[in-house]
Amino acid sequence: MDKIGTAGNRGKDVRSDCYVEFIPDNSGGRKIDIKSKVDALFGKSIRNLTEQILDLFEIDHASLLIEDAGALDFVLAARIEAAIKKIVQSDKEFLLPMLEQNKFIKAKDAFRFSRLYLPGNSPKLMLNAGIHKPNGIILDLEDSVAPAKKFEARFLIRNALRSLDFYGAERMVRINQIPKGLDEFRFLVPQHVDLILIPKCESAEDIHQVNEVINILRKEHQVDKQIWLMPIIESAKGVIKSYEIATAADNVVSLAIGLEDYTADLGTRRTNEGTESFFARSMVVNAARAAGIQPIDSVFSDVSDMEALATNVKTSKLLGFDGMGCIHPRQIKVIHDNFAPEDAEIEKAKKIVLAFQEAEAKGLGVVSLGSKMIDPPVVKRAQKTITMAINTGKLDENWMSGEG
Repeated sequence: MDKIGTAGNRGKDVRSDCYVEFIPDNSGGRKIDIKSKVDALFGKSIRNLTEQILDLFEIDHASLLIEDAGALDFVLAARIEAAIKKIVQSDKEFLLPMLEQNKFIKAKDAFRFSRLYLPGNSPKLMLNAGIHKPNGIILDLEDSVAPAKKFEARFLIRNALRSLDFYGAERMVRINQIPKGLDEFRFLVPQHVDLILIPKCESAEDIHQVNEVINILRKEHQVDKQIWLMPIIESAKGVIKSYEIATAADNVVSLAIGLEDYTADLGTRRTNEGTESFFARSMVVNAARAAGIQPIDSVFSDVSDMEALATNVKTSKLLGFDGMGCIHPRQIKVIHDNFAPEDAEIEKAKKIVLAFQEAEAKGLGVVSLGSKMIDPPVVKRAQKTITMAINTGKLDENWMSGEG
């Protein structure tokens, strides 16, 4: 046979990854060649893992080359399985145990100030991403993955959803554009993914197609957990249809805008000032608010200019967004600091909440602060400000008791 299945990355700059070549044969048994700088320590375990995978797929005769650059088991397993499945057709999956914390359900209204994009075929960027404390980590199957690598990235992301510690961040995946992206759900839904981003969404029909596939897979794999959706608006048509998309299903929890593709669709240039995207961003915010879900702003692509990022975040907050994407961990703190309530907002919110609780304790139906009457929406907004302040570390959760 002259067919060779390959997966992974090789080269002097590769870390926490491996390269695999798989060549099936009709005789000669299994020839496993492991090249690793840590062969003395981990060569035996790598070989045992490889044998287990070959046993699962009932492969008795083959040559397998593994060039290891410090890959963890979930990476090794993903690369070996992907290389095999480029040659051998099988519905079987080699699945490592799932971490218990990766089965928990994230709330529909969970804070999504920041979501960190990570290329879905680069394990070295995934391993410790959660220590930077983004609200969400996006394992990306779309733009950041080369077309030739998308197949094997699916296995890596599947295994990461099971085995990777996200340190409490929401486990998100951006699929490819519908309908191509529908094939990727079988790698995601059984792994209890928290949220799926739908790129270049332009109609409610996109959401309906997605949920049809999700519901089939949830039933097939007995997944009780709800899977949230974040459609990304990236075209003029998507902007016009944004309310339709936001209200397409109950599991749509937020509506994001992608400004690189949107400005390209308009035939204009994206600027830091954002004048060219003001209409679209306002439309997305209003559509999301009308639907009762979170509006999420686009990424800021200049990772070296923190001052411009801070200005952009403040503008985003003023427009009504609840969060934005980021492409580098250093952007996370700037985003959190500037989306967090300011001191004056917190103090005002504290007074409103205390006045509300005092009125409740007295059995009063009306809340007043000084000479001003406080409407229920104002109280609700103040309560949200308090929660945001606590979640961003600007207010102690025991502030009412005087301990904070």
